Amino acid sequence: MNDNLLFEYAIVRVVPRVERGEFINVGVIVYCKRPAFLKAAFSMDEEKIKSIYPKVDVEEIRAHLQAFERICAGDKDSQPIGGLDPASRFRWLTAKRSTIIQTSETHPGLCVDPSKILDHLLSLYVIG
Repeated sequence: MNDNLLFEYAIVRVVPRVERGEFINVGVIVYCKRPAFLKAAFSMDEEKIKSIYPKVDVEEIRAHLQAFERICAGDKDSQPIGGLDPASRFRWLTAKRSTIIQTSETHPGLCVDPSKILDHLLSLYVIG
């Protein structure tokens, strides 16, 4: 029997000056249909972000990342998006946008434990 689960993920990026297109990876979002898993994890290096744009509002970035976490969790204060099913919330979070918080294209993979793959991807693409 195959214990592997199909999952999708995207890297979350901070783009302090959208017009320049420079970004810093700050997190990962993982969606796995079975079991209904949608979670984001973040690790923000403020100095790295400020090296691109010293005037960046770090608290604003934090607020946006916290909103991502609330939407993933389906918290009632993240309505109306938070009220959608996990797949729809993942698609909404990973939709193309021209804002200070953007995501990479989505990527598929196989895993046994979505929580462990979330930690692994955060370490691989963000923490380094």
